[in-house]
Amino acid sequence: MRFVRAIVGVLLLVVGIPVLFAGGAFWLVTRHADPDGAFAARFETIRTPGHAVVVTDLDRLLRQEAPFARTAHTRLRLDARTSDGPGFVGLGPTADVRRWLEPVPHAAVRRVALARGPLPVRLDPTGPAADPPGASAVTPLGQPFWVREGIGSLEWSADDLADEPMSLVVMRPDGGSDLALDLRAELRAGWAGPATWGLLTVGVLLVVCALLLLRPPRPREVVFVVEPDQVPVLAGRLGVTSLSGLGFPQPGPTPPLPAVRQLTPVGSGAGERSRPAIGAEPARPATLADLDEPARLSRPSEVTLSLAWPPAGAAATARPVAMNETASGPPRCRRGGPPSPGERCYPSDA
Repeated sequence: MRFVRAIVGVLLLVVGIPVLFAGGAFWLVTRHADPDGAFAARFETIRTPGHAVVVTDLDRLLRQEAPFARTAHTRLRLDARTSDGPGFVGLGPTADVRRWLEPVPHAAVRRVALARGPLPVRLDPTGPAADPPGASAVTPLGQPFWVREGIGSLEWSADDLADEPMSLVVMRPDGGSDLALDLRAELRAGWAGPATWGLLTVGVLLVVCALLLLRPPRPREVVFVVEPDQVPVLAGRLGVTSLSGLGFPQPGPTPPLPAVRQLTPVGSGAGERSRPAIGAEPARPATLADLDEPARLSRPSEVTLSLAWPPAGAAATARPVAMNETASGPPRCRRGGPPSPGERCYPSDA
């Protein structure tokens, strides 16, 4: 069972981590959306001497450059302006649009690269190099083959491109040549928000479940199941008398207290009785009157103080003996007179 839990936990972890990273990536992308939830991009200014700019197969171009724009609940909007004002934007079947623009020069979009800043657009010239003499101007307004059309902007969904190949045409409303276009695209993906939070939620749940399955197991209690006749044998192996009393304190006599330590004085005689090192504390009397007569302290003897100086009975101090110095011999002590500096004489030296 532990092996199965480990395998399931690893699989959940392998699936949950990429899902969690995908949800984080979607969350980072949704932060670049407008307040109303739309993703906008501008194109480089498109210039062509022809009458129109055509995306021959719009669904194929989106499939190559922006596959996320072909999903369900996704709508695209294209804003177009010319040097004279708002431009014409129409969506129609590819065969009808090709037949209509074949007599006049125009440009076909070969590639739109996704990049930071204005998106670059690559064009290929199509049709005759110049207008044939006597050709009438191609006017987009009122053509019967348009599935969707608009002045200044056009909005469509992925469902509008599912039936047959559709071409997107951008030109002047009057169909004039020498075209200069400023285009801005806008994408609204209704699935971006739910997909982001769904991926984050599923990824977190998968990772949490994987961690719960891969956590180390808790220690389990070991239970011995033995036959009744094997109980004495197991008790003997465990060193107990009975398995029922295992884990409980065994009743028994209280261990005796340690004996009182005896101190023997060093150098004592053999006949001297030893006494305990720590004996019973004698009873303390409540008052001084309760003390025994022998234990009372003796009063000090009376002392007579005298302030007379010199004290009576003091012994007389012998007078110092001065040293008589002669040039012919060592210094001699003599009676009377001051001693020499640094020398003292005593009566025994005189």
